[in-house]
Amino acid sequence: MEVYLDNSATTRCYHKAAQKMCRLMTEDYGNPSSLHCKGVEAERAIREAKKILAGNLKVQEKELYFTSGGTESDNLALIGCAFANQRAGKHLITTSIEHPAVLQAMKYLSEQGFRITYLPVDSYGVVRLADLEEALCPDTILVSVMYVNNEVGSLQPIAEIGRLLKNREKPILFHVDAVQAFGKYVIHPKKLHVDLLSVSSHKIHGPKGMGLLYVGEGVKIRPLLYGGGQQKDLRPGTENVPGIAGFGEAVREIYTNLEEKRERLYRIKEQFVKGVSELEGTVLNGKAGEEGAPHIVSVSFEGVRSEVLLHALEEREIYVSSGSACASNHPSVSGTLKAMGIKEKLLDSTLRFSFSEFTTEDEISYCLGALGELLPMLRRFRRH
Repeated sequence: MEVYLDNSATTRCYHKAAQKMCRLMTEDYGNPSSLHCKGVEAERAIREAKKILAGNLKVQEKELYFTSGGTESDNLALIGCAFANQRAGKHLITTSIEHPAVLQAMKYLSEQGFRITYLPVDSYGVVRLADLEEALCPDTILVSVMYVNNEVGSLQPIAEIGRLLKNREKPILFHVDAVQAFGKYVIHPKKLHVDLLSVSSHKIHGPKGMGLLYVGEGVKIRPLLYGGGQQKDLRPGTENVPGIAGFGEAVREIYTNLEEKRERLYRIKEQFVKGVSELEGTVLNGKAGEEGAPHIVSVSFEGVRSEVLLHALEEREIYVSSGSACASNHPSVSGTLKAMGIKEKLLDSTLRFSFSEFTTEDEISYCLGALGELLPMLRRFRRH
């Protein structure tokens, strides 16, 4: 039995999304900037996808920009807004548990003379509003907080942060990396007082290499790329029409009966958490139940290196992750777990299990059974 439990890294593409992409690569393959009928067909596909996304987010179509993925969306939001608004201040705030796409962009901005504050989190990986309020100063121009943490599934108080920033006398931009939240929750940026929102397609059963950045009307932002003027010059370059169309189709499908899908994910999560908690020497990281995201569970296994357990599970066709797939150059080091105060001996003994609507109860049972067999054996052969 093949059991894929690494859905926070990427997901299997919906069949309808793949079909639509195939048609746009082999039949309606025109350049959307071309004036002939092939170009018109391609442009129509872009408009259809944008309409789906705008309707889902309850925003204007002109506020949406297609990118190559979550990393580009984060970089464009942070770097583009930092330079566009630096006359108003050079202080940025983020958290200590952000995705590398945010942390590395912030590192770059610090090298360009911006001052960065990294907010701590509690033992569950959640930011405290009091810490954010204390960090705000007259020089603050932007706050960036992820909606759902990609390693432990912690939910951040996005609505509360949005209200806090909205009530400030001086405008402060609010960016949210919603890559792990989109497709799991209904997200309306305007209602949440979010100015910039990053989304990725391949986390919601759409194609890889496709992302979205919502930029609220009136937000000052500079482009990172320069070229042929596409997407109002903010993100130029010939649009990835098949990717955009597949993205739109994935959004349509994942948000159909969303509440039922989310409830089912929580049941799958509960089954896994209950089973893994009964195994000796296991520690759950983050909040269980509906206080955390429905599709992510982080577990530390005492006395077993994560890489060893990962490959032992792989031999049984069970695929999981040792953390963020985008931090694979340093697979044994988790800034998120460190920030949460996880014991040093558990940092290199942690795996992430992430589910999708295709995950079955039988697959969870098979995985739990494999863990029950493997853990005692691997602990016997651990290095002392």
